[in-house]
Amino acid sequence: MNRISGETALGLAWIIALVASLAVLFIGEVLGQTPCLLCWFQRAFMFPLAIVLGLGLWWRDGRVGRYGIALALGGGAIALWHMGLYVDLVPERVQPCTATGPSCTDDNQLVFGIPIPLMALAAFALIGALSALSLKDTRT
Repeated sequence: MNRISGETALGLAWIIALVASLAVLFIGEVLGQTPCLLCWFQRAFMFPLAIVLGLGLWWRDGRVGRYGIALALGGGAIALWHMGLYVDLVPERVQPCTATGPSCTDDNQLVFGIPIPLMALAAFALIGALSALSLKDTRT
């Protein structure tokens, strides 16, 4: 079975982080949907991921995956909490993002029928896994 190289794994992690960052900017700035507090906290982890992983690729730093893992774990924890609120596993009610804005539980927070918190959780999980996989490459 062919294994992907560390650089390929990092490249895929960076692409996911970049696309996720651009997507939330599009939702917030172009579509005008104000993010809730938990979305802001997730952004605080996703935006640096795109920058740190991109610079690691640029400088051919094979060890940058360890920072990807740390940031993905932090963002993933917040996304998991957010998803728990979304599906009512956490006994705290999700408040609307603003007094007149969308709630994190209404249909405005679905993209292709998938809740945004679930997409964030999947993105952080993939980035973390790919970052860890990049560290397994013994050639770097």
